[in-house]
Amino acid sequence: MAFLLIFYPLLIAVAAAVITSNRVRPYMLPVAAVPHCVLTYIVVFSNRISETSTWLSLDPLGKIVLLLVSTLFLFCSFYAVQYLHFRNDRNNRIFIVCLLTFLGTMSLVTWAHHLGLMWVAIEATTLVTAPLIYFNHTRLSIEAMWKYLLIGSVGIALALLGTFFIAYSSLHAGLDATLTYDVLLHNAPQLSKIWLHAAFILLLVGYGTKMGLAPMHTWKPDAYGESPGLVGAIFAGATTSCAFLAFLRIYHICYAAGEQQYMSRLLLFMGFLSMIAAALFLIRQRDIKRMLAYSSIEHMGILMIGLGIGKTALYGTVLHILTNGITKGVLFLSAGNIHRAYGSKNIEQVHGALRILPLSGSMFLVSFLAITGSPPFGPFISEFSILSGMFDSHAYFSGALFLVLLCIVFIGMGGTVLSTVQGNAPKDIKEKGTFKDGFWNGAPVLAMMIIVLILGIYIPEPLAALLNDAVEFIGGQS
Repeated sequence: MAFLLIFYPLLIAVAAAVITSNRVRPYMLPVAAVPHCVLTYIVVFSNRISETSTWLSLDPLGKIVLLLVSTLFLFCSFYAVQYLHFRNDRNNRIFIVCLLTFLGTMSLVTWAHHLGLMWVAIEATTLVTAPLIYFNHTRLSIEAMWKYLLIGSVGIALALLGTFFIAYSSLHAGLDATLTYDVLLHNAPQLSKIWLHAAFILLLVGYGTKMGLAPMHTWKPDAYGESPGLVGAIFAGATTSCAFLAFLRIYHICYAAGEQQYMSRLLLFMGFLSMIAAALFLIRQRDIKRMLAYSSIEHMGILMIGLGIGKTALYGTVLHILTNGITKGVLFLSAGNIHRAYGSKNIEQVHGALRILPLSGSMFLVSFLAITGSPPFGPFISEFSILSGMFDSHAYFSGALFLVLLCIVFIGMGGTVLSTVQGNAPKDIKEKGTFKDGFWNGAPVLAMMIIVLILGIYIPEPLAALLNDAVEFIGGQS
């Protein structure tokens, strides 16, 4: 099953490269996404760890991220069909091939149980996503692409060095050098603490760069701001979650080695630094896509804080992978619709979106409420679980700071979002009216918003069991 999930999208990518019709080629995205999603649900909700080899195995953590990646890509694939038809003036061969290859490499990340293979998969996602940022072929988009590649390359190089350090921590302890995840977990208490600490710092910075943690976040506002909305959705929902999964592997090894106290201080520092940086840049933000980039930085910080708190917050942290990822999909796709209707993403030119695009404007407003932790949506449940974990662990100062930063983010984002959706639309936009809400660009957004709402009201039993399995797998309390 692993080979199907990894290689089927790559096979469809080859087919897409061969197809000559610019109009037919976008349909290859749902052709890949639908079977991939069906297979994913079959594998994910089986009640056992799916193992192909010592290098490829799908454990509960991998299942959570694979579920998110496949579901998000499914909705984005249908959205992409109309988007690429709307942009039919531009050749989409490279764009589609890269998207399909991206799905295969992300699937590999979720299955990888060898830290070297996992690093290769993460690096592959970096290489195949760079052309997606440049799709608009503007000066700013090529600048954003190169910034993404250069900063990402530094981060991934540090992650490679940290991976070597983990192998050496085994060798230094008199064990066989290995990068196999299961063996490292088994040998974790015996690993050399000095080398394990050094590896943890390097991997935190390395994979943290891919996630967009502050202060390694500088590529993110440009990349999200200059790429198409559906690319931003996949970046914010899937790419960052895959990078977080890669870091979770390292966290799990250090946790099994009894290094929770050492990790906690670093994780809380990085998490709160990211939330503070995001909150500052969200105040009076004029660009709606850059606003969403800073929101992503904030939520990566929230995930790190959840890990830093430890056992009592792990359930909320794992749940937040899903709720944040799906909500980001709604935000970016609706923002993409607004951008195309107005020809701008600056709130000086964009206002009255509820009148011009009733569905997209409504979804943008509602998903803003969801992502800032308002009930009754999924992120409220996951963030509240993390906050409860703080107070259960007697981390009262952290809990208070967490609430203050959430309030600042809400106010900062609220000003930008309300300026976008309220008021009267510019006269020239009313007269042109060239872009409207339609089924293919609206249904995926609405469907994801329904999922976000359901996760805030009721978590289905199979999903709840999967979340509990993931928490128990790490060693927390469900």
